[in-house]
Amino acid sequence: MKKNIWVLLLFFACFPFFAGEYYVNLASQIFIFAIFAASINLLLGYGGLPSLGHSAYLGLAAYLSALAALKFGLGHWVAAPVALLGTMLAAAAFGLIALRATGLGFLMLTLALSQVLWGTAYRWVSVTDGDNGLRGLTRPALFGVSLDAATPFYLFAFAVTLFSIWMMARYVDSPLGAALKGTRDQPRRMSALGHDVWMIRWVTFIYAGFWGGVSGLLFVYYHKYIHPVSLSLTNSAEGLLAVIAGGSGTLGGPIVGAAIVMILKNYVSTYIERWNMLLGFVFVVIVVFMPDGVVPGFRRLLLRWKAARWRKK
Repeated sequence: MKKNIWVLLLFFACFPFFAGEYYVNLASQIFIFAIFAASINLLLGYGGLPSLGHSAYLGLAAYLSALAALKFGLGHWVAAPVALLGTMLAAAAFGLIALRATGLGFLMLTLALSQVLWGTAYRWVSVTDGDNGLRGLTRPALFGVSLDAATPFYLFAFAVTLFSIWMMARYVDSPLGAALKGTRDQPRRMSALGHDVWMIRWVTFIYAGFWGGVSGLLFVYYHKYIHPVSLSLTNSAEGLLAVIAGGSGTLGGPIVGAAIVMILKNYVSTYIERWNMLLGFVFVVIVVFMPDGVVPGFRRLLLRWKAARWRKK
């Protein structure tokens, strides 16, 4: 298994050197969306907290970074930490409100809070330029290497994605991550054992918001433009869909789900006008035949195939 992972990583590291620019840019967008989906998975898959407002952190980090550069003239390496700090503070504040409920109540509160930011981005024209969005943005340079070309940005996004997924995996495997899974499965029992269920969820909410902010920074660097649609319900729903389709509660699920959504959105949509209908159809097929998601489904099929081969021997 580990050997296969190293082969896969080597393939992605070499990908921009033999693929066309279009596919390199598409892969970069998949990496960005994979971080976003993985951050949702921390809440949904490991915490049992379905959120429809996670785009708030992607959009907020992107807007804060853009405003720091355009309004205050800050460089990327100052604007990025400022944007992430602001995003974490917003996640902390939103968590204080949203975590007053669970289940459907939590879902609706996260949606309502994100819509506040979406409406602000649309209506506060003097700051956000409203529906026109913020333009004239640039990509940072890393160790003197410009990220304007497709290949350098791909490698940068790939490295950030690897680090982000690794950090989220470390969190899940930590004692706090184990406690989080306990609050998902048996919140009352965890509380009876002396664990502060609310605090565990709040810390995870902030942590997930941070990585949502990281995806927002990559998002604005890639597009060099930010629009209120980045804060929209559609963006959150697509992230949630990617987690469910790929397999919530798994590390690989959000990545596979992000690839499915982004390929349908960016590649298939050039051939099929109503790609949203196809996305819905694909989602229905996955739910019917692989209710746990693509990654757990293929894992189960692989185990059955191995068991069948072993019986024949």
